[in-house]
Amino acid sequence: MGSPTRQLFGTDGIRGIAGEFPLTVESTYLIGRALGHDLIRTATNPRVVIGQDTRESSAWIADRVMLGLTSAGVETHSAGVITTPGVAYLARSRKYTAGVVISASHNPWTDNGIKVFSGNGFKLPDSHELAIEQEIFGLLKNPQKHADGGSTLASSLPGEAPLRRAYIEWLAANVHADLSRLRVLVDCANGAATAEAPELFRTCGIQATFLNAAPDGGNINENCGALHPEMVARPLTERGQFDLGVTFDGDADRALFSDAAGRVVDGDGVLLLAARDMKSRGVLKGSTVVATTMSNMGLEIALRNSGVQMVRANVGDKYVLEEMLKSGATLGGEQSGHVIFRDGEATTGDGLLTALRVMEIMVRSGKTLAELIADLKVFPQTIQNVRVREKVPFAQVPDIQRVITSAQRELDGNGRVVVRYSGTEALARVMVEAESEKKMLSLAQEITGAIKRALGA
Repeated sequence: MGSPTRQLFGTDGIRGIAGEFPLTVESTYLIGRALGHDLIRTATNPRVVIGQDTRESSAWIADRVMLGLTSAGVETHSAGVITTPGVAYLARSRKYTAGVVISASHNPWTDNGIKVFSGNGFKLPDSHELAIEQEIFGLLKNPQKHADGGSTLASSLPGEAPLRRAYIEWLAANVHADLSRLRVLVDCANGAATAEAPELFRTCGIQATFLNAAPDGGNINENCGALHPEMVARPLTERGQFDLGVTFDGDADRALFSDAAGRVVDGDGVLLLAARDMKSRGVLKGSTVVATTMSNMGLEIALRNSGVQMVRANVGDKYVLEEMLKSGATLGGEQSGHVIFRDGEATTGDGLLTALRVMEIMVRSGKTLAELIADLKVFPQTIQNVRVREKVPFAQVPDIQRVITSAQRELDGNGRVVVRYSGTEALARVMVEAESEKKMLSLAQEITGAIKRALGA
């Protein structure tokens, strides 16, 4: 018999539609209370810092979680609108017992989520999330017993400005190069980056022009942000006056880039240029980079040609970090733009820190972004999603497993097939890489067809 599985927590906290379970007015209060009970059991005089993105629902969810925490006897502080890694930084640097973020990252404004960092700035391990889940479900069995009684609490907004300022100052202190000559176009996704990126880039002397930096509660990620890097790439091509484009997602824990010609550079490209830079400075421990099963084979080959080994972890930056801590690696990340630098104090992916690192490497090397990754030959790759009724292990569905095995046999080492379930949605994700785009698309169609027939919603 396997170990219990989490029902609320996915690969990046609790996610859902704001106003629907598990993100209702009642359940968010009880989630805060359950977390409070957990902290009271394990710490003396626990303190929590909470931050949020710019969604309309983030303020009331943050208020309810704070009320639940306070009702359990936990001291709470709000940083207001701040990036997810900003909360991780504050949790570890200000010695909070935990940090809580209200955000659904790149998802639409109607969604939201709750994720928790421990006092050392790391995301909670699965086992700890499961324990908190059990506490939540225990409270939900008798919500009247734990009702808030109509209590009110000071609003989580605007939050404590010195907390946000401390995060900006820490990021700026990590810069050891003159970035003032760089002309950068920045997409803030109408999200959390709008609260810190303009001041940070100004502090660092960067010539930055900002797009989508006017959040209204409902425009976060709307035709912008990490799912739409073309919003920055297109102006770079048309205007020809920028050295670099930077695109953040809604909570700015990841970043994508565009070179001066408007070509998008994802997390794989960032891992390659960062690995080489860190290796040249003697801070790439073990000459090893941790990526995920989704990273392109082209990255693996380019790293190998540079004398760097690539280790693959499960998808999810928390799993990348777990592998990094296990192996001692100082660089890891995901194709989606989460990049974790462990040669300093960072404990999670940080889009702002990643952007500064990329700019530093460009300045130090005297090379453009395109030149830094010129030898990265990306295998054609497609990622297709299939909505499913239930997440049955693929190995237990013979028709699906047969098609996957056949595709792998046909590729014969000159490509890859990765089929997995989303950690936050009822989706099967099918990734196929092949030297031939025609073969890639054909195999992906066969696999998604088999999943639809067997498990399609």
